[in-house]
Amino acid sequence: IIDCNQEIVEKLSSDTLLKTVYHAADATGLFEKGDIKVRICPYQYFMNGGQETDFIHVFGNILYGRSEAQKSALSKAIIQQLFQLTPETTIISMNIRDFDKASYCNKNMLLWNRKKEFHMLLA
Repeated sequence: IIDCNQEIVEKLSSDTLLKTVYHAADATGLFEKGDIKVRICPYQYFMNGGQETDFIHVFGNILYGRSEAQKSALSKAIIQQLFQLTPETTIISMNIRDFDKASYCNKNMLLWNRKKEFHMLLA
């Protein structure tokens, strides 16, 4: 999830920003292409250190199981690409959060469980 000020989106275009982060994440080899999801949350109103300076902050939410070294490499790869894209941006940063295995759920997991339960009933 890319948090940034609205002017960043206007300067770079949302497509360029989305693709830059997507391709940087993909190049790490840590994910399947279809598992990488990138979104932008532009802010009209913000303050950084008491000023309205351009910023990009990426929140990387990933499934548990990656090493600290892999997470660090992912952050560095994405920040490096964003810095190359917009070196004049004052703040470019990222942090990574692991999804908790016990609480994570998606539609496919529900469908798979229902299909499994259905087949168990038939057996």
